[in-house]
Amino acid sequence: MPYTLSALNDLLRSPFDEIIDVRSPGEFAEDHVPGAINLPVLDDEERARVGTIYKQESAFLARKVGGALVARRAGANIEAHLLDRPGSYRPLVYCWRGGMRSGAFATILKQIGWRAETLEGGYKSFRRLVVDLLHRPREAGESLTGPIVVLDGNTGTAKTEILQKLAGHGAQVLDLESLAGHRGSLFGALAAQQPSQKALESALALKIVAFDPSRPVFVEAESSRIGQLTLPRTIWENMRRAPRIRIEATLTARGAYLARAYVDVAADPERLIRTIDQLRPYHAADRIAEWHGLAAAGRTEELAREIAAHHYDPKYARQRARDTEPELGTIRLTDFSVPDLERAAAEIIKLTERGTAPLRSP
Repeated sequence: MPYTLSALNDLLRSPFDEIIDVRSPGEFAEDHVPGAINLPVLDDEERARVGTIYKQESAFLARKVGGALVARRAGANIEAHLLDRPGSYRPLVYCWRGGMRSGAFATILKQIGWRAETLEGGYKSFRRLVVDLLHRPREAGESLTGPIVVLDGNTGTAKTEILQKLAGHGAQVLDLESLAGHRGSLFGALAAQQPSQKALESALALKIVAFDPSRPVFVEAESSRIGQLTLPRTIWENMRRAPRIRIEATLTARGAYLARAYVDVAADPERLIRTIDQLRPYHAADRIAEWHGLAAAGRTEELAREIAAHHYDPKYARQRARDTEPELGTIRLTDFSVPDLERAAAEIIKLTERGTAPLRSP
């Protein structure tokens, strides 16, 4: 019998040794069950070819052509990736909707002697659960996860590093920038390409269902968009209503920190020039020219201070003017050293004892 995924929590206590996605590389790249490996039985071109035959010629011919291709690729996948699996190996195999591709591959694995099972409904059943968790309208006050606390602070106050320190203290952390592959600003790409919107939502959903609802969840203040991706409305609206802890540091210290944190941007002059040019709609030409001059001279700390003071700080101030939730307290950083960040994390945990509100559906 196929394995039925009745709730996302089932993946956290899955009885399977491995989850195998046999869809094409393109399908897998767009989104997949987090933690799954991709052993495609049809590549993107082959999948398109079989689909065309199915629509334009006949379903029977499509099954014959597809079956031959699946068998060939299944054997290659087993030889290249699975020969070291023990006799007790129990994988969960899925394709788009739990049909021919996963069924054929799982049958071959079972013939070998492995305890392979297919996912009822395939990827589509997983996606439905993600959408239900993140986008389904809920009753007023219905909790999505435990109490949420937002770390607020101007650009360059090491909020992401503090989140990491909090995680090291055993706190529950939702690192949105890491999941989105972007640091949240024009300078912030962490990878050549961000994940897809669906992939972000899948990662978010699996993180959320793993949280203990009785304990706080710490998250960094973000806009509703991180790079090219959009936060689900449920999460974004609840972040706006959550209590905050303010992180502060001097502009001089922030400039030095930003120069270190964005050394990858400073090391690429063309990228730095392009990014500064994206600020032209918001600032006078002479200021943009000044920033270009600082970049050309390698004065990255001064450049970071200028952009923070004149571009990002005013944006944060406008956002805070719209916030209505109380602040639980303020943490002041001095030198951004490891002890300084560890101290900040410890103080944040203590401040949460003043009380938090649950993350609720809008």
